[in-house]
Amino acid sequence: GGPGTSTWTIPASPWWQSAAGVFPGGALAVVADAALGGAIYNTLPKGMALATSELSMNFLRPATTDSQQLVARGTLIHAGSRQGLSEASIEDADGGLLAHATSRCVLRRLPFDPPDPPSPLPDPEEQPQHDTPDPYLRPPEGDVLTQEEWDQNSGLDLVTMWLKGERDPPPHCQLAGWRMLGAEEGRATWSMPASQWFCTGFGTFYGGIIAMFLDGGINTAVTTTLPPGASFGTLDLKVNFLRPVTPDGRDLVAEATVVHRGRTIAVTTAEVEDADGKRVAMATSSAMILPDHSWSRARPVATMDEA
Repeated sequence: GGPGTSTWTIPASPWWQSAAGVFPGGALAVVADAALGGAIYNTLPKGMALATSELSMNFLRPATTDSQQLVARGTLIHAGSRQGLSEASIEDADGGLLAHATSRCVLRRLPFDPPDPPSPLPDPEEQPQHDTPDPYLRPPEGDVLTQEEWDQNSGLDLVTMWLKGERDPPPHCQLAGWRMLGAEEGRATWSMPASQWFCTGFGTFYGGIIAMFLDGGINTAVTTTLPPGASFGTLDLKVNFLRPVTPDGRDLVAEATVVHRGRTIAVTTAEVEDADGKRVAMATSSAMILPDHSWSRARPVATMDEA
């Protein structure tokens, strides 16, 4: 490593699993954003800070628990006086390429106006005791569906089960405290707390978590359009960050809408609003629909190679 490069890793924990057992693209965005920002930040002079303004990802193949590690390697493209550009590759532990990402960050000199202080949080209820303080090492919670369940139910039927509480949300939703608020064909709405757990060292809300949240809403909206036995693979995700999120513990709300559903491609838009109704981020994404194709957790489909 050195100035202009940055490498970050996260374990390929079962907590990252979607309802299909593969990791959603948003899980890769979590580690990618760190490497992208780091490659810019370690070239800056003293007294400078940065915030992600735009994150763009292209996915080659999904990750699973067999990936062992998600490794993001960021490289500086250019750092000016007000903005910086970087790119990153995201690989598994064996060096297999999973995704490519680019980012634009806004550069600011310290001191800058800090985010509003969070509201006092209520006294925590008694928490269960665990053998490890690291949440990702604890047994994952949430439902990962069998292929038989995907074969026997439409995507909308399965999403409706989650909405009604008849099935538990998958592990990656449980990890971040997501709650489904509404769903219909081509549309889904989720909430998540703007927790201080998701803050950077600057005290700002981490862009990779927002990207993951948007991706989760998008994936749910696409799922509502699937017939029984079908699957899909996310091709790309582009996120624009519009304003800072205050980590005050109140809910953020993501709403995603499928704006085009062809035979093989679905295009979806999504946005996130804070508890005051202010739009803080928006995204677009495209996915390849794979009719009569199982999710193949053991050997995930390399979506970009599909005809």
